[in-house]
Amino acid sequence: MDIFKSHALTPAGPATDILPVIPHDTEDLEHIASALYVEEGGALSIVTVRNEIRTVSVGDLALLPVGTRRVRATGTTASGIHALVVA
Repeated sequence: MDIFKSHALTPAGPATDILPVIPHDTEDLEHIASALYVEEGGALSIVTVRNEIRTVSVGDLALLPVGTRRVRATGTTASGIHALVVA
């Protein structure tokens, strides 16, 4: 039974997929992420949906619920990054 079949997809979720992220300084994610999941903590440098560059420190197994269009290589030391997307 598909419990999502009768619900409209919204950026607020729930996410419909989780995709691995390779940080890149100039390439946006294939789909804007409604949140990021990080397996190994460190610095995370992102470009938000508002085109602002933000760098935050996250711990292991972190969930960052911020609309993200890009994860930057410069300034990112965290690894195992995944984008939660509604696509």
